[in-house]
Amino acid sequence: MPVPAATRRYLRKALRGTLGLAIGAMTAFAEFFYVLFGGLALAIPALREPVFAGAHVLSEVERQRLEKYFGDRNTILYDERRAMVYLIPRCVVGLLSAGIFVMILLGTGSGVIITYQLFNGQSPGGGAPADWYDPITTALFGALLIFLSLQGLLGAATLDRKLARRFFGPSKQEKLRRRVSALATSRAEVVEAVNGERRRIERDLHDGVQQRLVALGMLLGRARRTGDPDHASDLLRQAHEESQRALEDLREVSWRVYPIALDSDGLHPALEALAERSGVPVHLRVDLPERPPAAIETVVYFVASEAVTNTIKHAAASRIDIEAERDEVGVRVRITDDGVGGALASGGGLSGLARRVAAADGRFIVRSPPGGPTVVTAVLPCG
Repeated sequence: MPVPAATRRYLRKALRGTLGLAIGAMTAFAEFFYVLFGGLALAIPALREPVFAGAHVLSEVERQRLEKYFGDRNTILYDERRAMVYLIPRCVVGLLSAGIFVMILLGTGSGVIITYQLFNGQSPGGGAPADWYDPITTALFGALLIFLSLQGLLGAATLDRKLARRFFGPSKQEKLRRRVSALATSRAEVVEAVNGERRRIERDLHDGVQQRLVALGMLLGRARRTGDPDHASDLLRQAHEESQRALEDLREVSWRVYPIALDSDGLHPALEALAERSGVPVHLRVDLPERPPAAIETVVYFVASEAVTNTIKHAAASRIDIEAERDEVGVRVRITDDGVGGALASGGGLSGLARRVAAADGRFIVRSPPGGPTVVTAVLPCG
């Protein structure tokens, strides 16, 4: 039975984190002796600068380790004195991690020996024959020790990361700079998204409604010029049908610009109307105990609408699932289809959605392996 992709990703992340913690446990010994002897050397003024410089080198090793194995991106701009102070609690956490690894190795060795003795009919520790409850007791204690060992590793990793964030985390100025940069990028994305919408509306009007109206005008002109009453009646009938089609196209364009159901009824009825108008069967699930803000509803609707449109045009799908729910982060909308896959987040429609979601400080994710399924997810923060 194949292992699910989510499980494989979790196992890889756990193994990578364990390796990073083990490396940190080994570097803790060097840091302990450096703090011990370096602290004594600080009493000599001439040695202070080299000691602080060495502390910066060791701290940089730790910062890069956390970034590589845990994905923590901390600032590279920090004072050398701060690096020396960081090494004091850091070596304690590292030695604690080393102690946990040693206990795991000893426990593993003891478990192998006890298991061997039980299979040979001996009680744990050897000697007397095993009682009936010895395997059960050994299994329960073994499970308890494994649980405690895993909790110890998780706790040590959490302490390691929090300690680094405390000393290497971005300063207030760095946070402000990042926020200004994010706002500038968001503003540019909003402008680009608006321009993209304007171009799409113009294209829909030019290729749809305008062509219908031109055809209507030609039919009416022919009806005026003809001298045959029967022919004129037939042309007027065609003109009437063409006017109905033009009205339908105009309704479609106005719905794509902004569905009035969003204002009057909310997100759920708007998504239901989207599902009814789709040429591919759409299965809708909405779990929103409270109505989100209007700006969030608008983004969620257009993400679903554009994803459904792309699926109908390009995916050759037979089913579309739309899920909108509220979680601890905000409002999450997920659109899944069983089409051919291969959709690119950098494509015209999806890149426009990514800009629209980014403008609302949200996250936009596209997973579309060849052969499908395609999953488009948007997570929008909602207070």
